Amino acid sequence: QVQLVESGGGLVQAGGSLRLSCAASGRTFSSVAMGWFRQAPGTEREFVAAISGSGSSTYYADSVKGRFTISRDNAKNTVYLQTNSLKPEDTAVYYCAAGKSIRVVTTASGYDYWGQGTQVTVSS
Repeated sequence: QVQLVESGGGLVQAGGSLRLSCAASGRTFSSVAMGWFRQAPGTEREFVAAISGSGSSTYYADSVKGRFTISRDNAKNTVYLQTNSLKPEDTAVYYCAAGKSIRVVTTASGYDYWGQGTQVTVSS
């Protein structure tokens, strides 16, 4: 079984930054894609960013392109989401997920394991 634990969320003013981390347990971390999703109150979970198993390919939702950066350190079994220029509409619970293959996947159905989430709140 794979366990994912997110951290790094918090309260930040608009224009600020947070670095989210997702620590993974399991022996297949380096061979699968990882993704970040978020869910605001009263909304469905939406895709934010994804990275391939090797870290060579990334994909971002249009709403965060140019502001967020996904990266991974396979030696540490950790994936990161650097969030810059935060806006109030970025407020949500952010979840990391481990995929089924090394390919980048942008839909929730492409992921097998999910963390419990970390809250990001952006004030205006």
